[in-house]
Amino acid sequence: MNDTSYAGVLSRKNSIMKKSVGIDYGIYESGSIAFDYERMMKETGYTLDDVRAIQAAVHVGNTPILELRNLTTLARHYARPGYGARIFIKDEAANPSGSFKARRAAISVYHAKKHGYKGVISATSGNYGAAVASQAAMLGLKCIVVQECYDSRGTGQPEIIEKARKCEALGAEVVQLSVGPELFYKFLLLLEETGYFNASLYTPFSVAGIETLGFEIACQFRSQCGRLPDAVVATNAGGGNLTGTARGLLKAGAKIPVIGASVSLAGLHMASDTQFNKKSFTTGHTGFGIPFSSWPDRSDVPRSAARPLRYMDRYVTITQGSVFYITEALASLEGLEKGPAGNTSLAAAFALAQEMPDTAIIAVQETEYTGAGKHVQPQLSFAKSNGIEVHFGNPADEKPGENLILPEHPGLIKTTEVDLDHIRASLIKTAVKTHGNGRPPTEEDIAFLCDETRRDADFVRALLNENSN
Repeated sequence: MNDTSYAGVLSRKNSIMKKSVGIDYGIYESGSIAFDYERMMKETGYTLDDVRAIQAAVHVGNTPILELRNLTTLARHYARPGYGARIFIKDEAANPSGSFKARRAAISVYHAKKHGYKGVISATSGNYGAAVASQAAMLGLKCIVVQECYDSRGTGQPEIIEKARKCEALGAEVVQLSVGPELFYKFLLLLEETGYFNASLYTPFSVAGIETLGFEIACQFRSQCGRLPDAVVATNAGGGNLTGTARGLLKAGAKIPVIGASVSLAGLHMASDTQFNKKSFTTGHTGFGIPFSSWPDRSDVPRSAARPLRYMDRYVTITQGSVFYITEALASLEGLEKGPAGNTSLAAAFALAQEMPDTAIIAVQETEYTGAGKHVQPQLSFAKSNGIEVHFGNPADEKPGENLILPEHPGLIKTTEVDLDHIRASLIKTAVKTHGNGRPPTEEDIAFLCDETRRDADFVRALLNENSN
């Protein structure tokens, strides 16, 4: 019998992960900071053509792009003359489980079936659990979804509870836990006890599944508009969404700016029991976006395939109240009801469009389904019940955990720029601390860090010197 104590299970983390994912990450390691990311993606993922065929067989992908003419008109009202880009969305809610995550789940579950696993397990409070459950149902595999759902009072987030219902409706067993280290412990224990496949968000299979999203954007805009969009905005949390989309764009020969967008939850600690229910967004926020951008390998696999700094041209934040406002505007002006995560990038795009000429096109690369607990009103009611003040005003005055400010008018919806060089510096510092082994970085390490940060060797060396002093 294995030791099932917290310490005992965590001590076996690497062996459990290796068995449940089927990847020997060690063969891609250099023994220092660097690892061969592109070789890992090529050898353990699937080709773009493979992914497209796998997804087509389970009704995933080929979702439409929709022009939001009324929201574009509204943006132009607040832009200076001659400005206000055309706003489009990629309607990923058209996928079987209602979000873009069906793309990554399709490949993960296919891989599990191909290699003889009897079931799949996913640790997620979000749409990915429903996506994995949907794909597992199609391929006849068992599915367990482990959720971080409650605080210590037993109070659960409406949005997370809503997603649990969807997972169960699709045949999954849902294990709901309270916030804290219990989640990872229980996840590892279930992987070990069941022998199921780890349908992680951060494997090469998962990220390869999203590459079709970027590839489709390029093809559809060329076909429908006769040109590529001038920018693509992606909601950024764990980084896989942005990474996969950007890689797909590049595979389609579309070298266009990719802008990450997250809801600002500055000041809230994601693992805090007392602050868990102070936030009105369960994903797409800075509590994931900032730490996973600055250190991707904090994920549940040794080396994450989601590496957003390699592909991000800009990174902006938007307030909770602004996203709720745009969610309502989308429904009332365009007749489209979508969930909050995708509307994070839409709210950012609404503000960014006003910086661009009216001849330009800005594309929001995903949407998601909405349901009872994901609607604006349940979330606002939940915020009030947790002591959050909700009112109309200037979103710039919003303080996460204290208030939630709906814009008095849409002209107040603005993005805040994130300093990417600050995140790059953090990544380099963490890389040296985690994998440097106390030795000076090699030339291979420096080349790797250049790729990780999209900066030249002088930038990397300067930061390495700064950290060594």
